[in-house]
Amino acid sequence: MTDTITHHLTDDLLARYCAGELSEGFSLAVATHLSLCDACRARAEALDAVGGAVLDATPPAPLARGALDRALAGLDERPSPAAPPPRCGGVLPAPLRDYAGGEVDSLRWRNMGPGVESLLLIDAPEGSARLFRIRGGSELPDHGHRGTELTLVLSGAFRDGDARFARGDVEIADETMQHTPIAEPGAPCICLAVTEGRLRFRGLLPRLAQPFFGV
Repeated sequence: MTDTITHHLTDDLLARYCAGELSEGFSLAVATHLSLCDACRARAEALDAVGGAVLDATPPAPLARGALDRALAGLDERPSPAAPPPRCGGVLPAPLRDYAGGEVDSLRWRNMGPGVESLLLIDAPEGSARLFRIRGGSELPDHGHRGTELTLVLSGAFRDGDARFARGDVEIADETMQHTPIAEPGAPCICLAVTEGRLRFRGLLPRLAQPFFGV
């Protein structure tokens, strides 16, 4: 799979993932990419090894009062998605399939307009995560961002300007980017999109529909 992936995770995202500093949605996206990409998984393992070496070299310190109780309470919280080896078959890799509750054809997609369907996976103040299924040849409305957006392609492909993104590729956008991704003709483009804050649409109709879809 790695041989076909040309758009990878940044060093900053990988470092924050390994340190446990990412939100649930971004952790899910990174874990899903790692299950597809040997190159980024090797980079993440190297960062983990460095972190382990630093921890081993750190002098022990006494625990704060109540640390054990807080640790035990944290066992009941939902863990950050792990990045197991790739699971063969299907569009959705293992970390993402568990969140979605099934494979693509069994999901309850929501129509968002001509050629675009979505499924909300995570809705939290620090960011949301959605699956999108975009009919071949269809485009998302022209939009900008109020934070970082990470889009991971799971099936099919889309183009954004001169760049092409296919299965396993990651596109990272920020507040400076205004774009109109277009799915390639043919099979639907299925992707995972994680965003901080609401999108900024230029068109009137997308802005009017935005409160109903929460994007």
